[in-house]
Amino acid sequence: MENKDIIILLVDDEADILEFLGYNLEREGYQVLKARNGEKALKLAIKFNPQLVILDVMMPVMDGMETCTAIRNIPELANTLIAFLTARGEDYSQIAGFEAGADDYIAKPIKPKLFVSRIQALLRRYKESPETGNIIRTKELIIDKDRYLVVINDVEFTLVRKEFELLQFLVTHPDKVATREEIFENVWGHDVVVGDRTIDVHIRRIREKLNINSIKTIKGVGYKFEE
Repeated sequence: MENKDIIILLVDDEADILEFLGYNLEREGYQVLKARNGEKALKLAIKFNPQLVILDVMMPVMDGMETCTAIRNIPELANTLIAFLTARGEDYSQIAGFEAGADDYIAKPIKPKLFVSRIQALLRRYKESPETGNIIRTKELIIDKDRYLVVINDVEFTLVRKEFELLQFLVTHPDKVATREEIFENVWGHDVVVGDRTIDVHIRRIREKLNINSIKTIKGVGYKFEE
């Protein structure tokens, strides 16, 4: 997928920030959509299905957290990447952002080159599409890599991209303890900066959504999937 085929939705209530960020992304060849609040952003996301949404946290009408949660509740947008924009010193919890379904966070103000670099790192993860025709089966579940679906007892479940990739990584290494470092490297990559509790948040969300006990916590080490 080339840059010209990638749609990025920018959401911020400050026009100058939209202009600044949009200009730098358009210079790299990306298609850029802009919204001044979460409500409008949600409508644009549903209509255009962007590959990435960059969300300000504090906005009128519908704030970033609410918008992120709403996007994550739309199956057609399950693979959309979401990054929060946060002002330094803002009362914002990274954990709350990951709880809402975010993939990354970016502190503002940010220099143009660094901003573009962070976006490119995120989108590299998006471009790594799943292998065609792969179905992973365990005693309890089926992972459909083509459709990004998990099937349990003939019921289909949709996970957000990072949840799906994390589950897939653990399932393809059954009964092997995956350290936090291995999980970060294989699911997030070294280019994306995330907090220490990111994995814990995603594991908890997977367990809650699928209602499974196959993912075991190995205290002080990491996690493993038991058949």
